[in-house]
Amino acid sequence: MTSLVFIGGGNMASCIVGGIAQSNDKSLQITVCDPNQYKLDALRKKFGVNISTSNATVVSEADIVILAVKPQNIRKIILELKSKFKSSVIIISVAAGITTNAIKSWLEHPFAIIRAMPNTPSSILTGATGLYADSTVDSKAKKQVELIFNSIGFSCWIEKEDDINAVIALSGSGPAYLFRIFEIMHGVGQELGLEEKIAFELLSQTFSGAAKMINSSPKTATELREQVTSPGGTTERALNVFNNENLEQTFRNAMQEAYGRAEKMSEQFAG
Repeated sequence: MTSLVFIGGGNMASCIVGGIAQSNDKSLQITVCDPNQYKLDALRKKFGVNISTSNATVVSEADIVILAVKPQNIRKIILELKSKFKSSVIIISVAAGITTNAIKSWLEHPFAIIRAMPNTPSSILTGATGLYADSTVDSKAKKQVELIFNSIGFSCWIEKEDDINAVIALSGSGPAYLFRIFEIMHGVGQELGLEEKIAFELLSQTFSGAAKMINSSPKTATELREQVTSPGGTTERALNVFNNENLEQTFRNAMQEAYGRAEKMSEQFAG
């Protein structure tokens, strides 16, 4: 059995743990470490995982450690634990802006280090995760990590570490963009006269159905959009507003802001 230890029991750790619990992977023994006992008790009750308030107590026997704390806390935690890891440990960071070179400089030992950028749908086995490892990480370690993230959705390897920032801007933050769009459309649906529950059900099914069409259809998103857009019809009128208001540029600006913030964090937390 593989010992998987999470340092940090916040939102992202909870999403990954929840996904793994639902995947029913019996090969992983999960322990979550966090100073907040209330948070730990909630995770144990919900997912049946082991818990600890002491990082040092559990990492010494860990096969895989996932650093799931805020970026500003990563360095402090690594410096506290670097002498506790066993030499064969795989260290995964899910923190934005923390490069593998920074982690290496703090560890001062050639551990296998992998960056992962999952998103919150991982909690329901529909996550999307970008993975990065440099050439020093062997294929066996990469396969172990890939299996974990594939169990909670889709994962892929990114060739250049800088591209993790693009993953953050696209899929890492992506669910929030879609939730915001949902909020707006749900509200407007009610303004147009629909009951709240009806508007919610129609819209949630529309989001779900559109996603399934993109995944299952041989047609591109552009072709699917054009298929719905009859000349002179209601959809065309709505899309014309998007075009006139330059929706594409709004999205471009937003995603570039997310990307730029991730780049800035990489500079801020450089080793």
